[in-house]
Amino acid sequence: MLDLSEFDALSFDCYGTLIDWETGLTAVLAPWAREAGLDVSGEDLLLAYGDGEATAEQDMPGALYPQILAEAFRRTGAALGADVSDEWAARLGASVPDWPAFPDSAAALASLAQDYTLIIVSNVHREGFAGSNARLGVTFDRIITAQDVGAYKPAPNHFEALDDALTELEIPRDRLLHVAQSLFHDHVPAKRHGLRSVWINRRHDRPGQGATPVPSGDYSFDAEFPGMQAFAEAARAAKHG
Repeated sequence: MLDLSEFDALSFDCYGTLIDWETGLTAVLAPWAREAGLDVSGEDLLLAYGDGEATAEQDMPGALYPQILAEAFRRTGAALGADVSDEWAARLGASVPDWPAFPDSAAALASLAQDYTLIIVSNVHREGFAGSNARLGVTFDRIITAQDVGAYKPAPNHFEALDDALTELEIPRDRLLHVAQSLFHDHVPAKRHGLRSVWINRRHDRPGQGATPVPSGDYSFDAEFPGMQAFAEAARAAKHG
C-alpha cells in the first residue's frame, strides 16, 4: 500500500489530469469534422488526434505547443481523409486557455497545497499554462513546461528538470510523488526515471483510450484514483489521520 504521508512534494501532469484537454480538443475537432462531412465519433477523433500529436511532438521537439496543436490537427485530417485549413489549425492552436478544468481539480489542489510542495510538469508553453492556471486557482512552487526544456514527454527532459527543481527546493528525491493521467506521457518516463507515481484514471468510467496513445514502454504506478478529489481526500487522511 502507498503511504501518502511519506511524501513532501507532488509533481503533476496538467492536461488530462487537472485540465480536461479531451473536452477542449473536441470543442474544436467536432465542428471541424461536421463541416468536413466526416461521419466519425468523438472517440474516433480523439484517437486520430492523439496519434497525430504524439508524432508531431517527437518530430518537432522545439516547437511551441500552439504549433504542435496545429500540426497535430493537420495530421489528424490527413489520417481521416479531410483537409484542415490554416484557420482551423490556428483555432486549435489558440484554444488551450479555453480548455476547462476538471470539476474537482481546484478544490483538490487547494487541499493538497496545505501539506505538499506542488510542481507542474507539462507538455505546454508558458502562456498556455498561465491561462490554465487561472482556472486551477493555486500557486505552484515550480512550473516546468515543454517550452522550458525544449522537448515533450515521454522524452526525459521534463524529469531531468524536475530533479534540478527538487535540488533547488531541498526536497529529497524519494519524498516526491508524480501524479498523472497519461500512462504514455508520464508513467512510462516516471518509471524509467525511478519515480513513484499515482495514476489519476480519468477515463475509468469510459471505454477506449481517448487522445492518449497506448504506452510505448514499461510503466507502473503505486496507486490508482478515479479523480483528483479521491486522491486529495486520501492524501489528507494520510497526513492528518
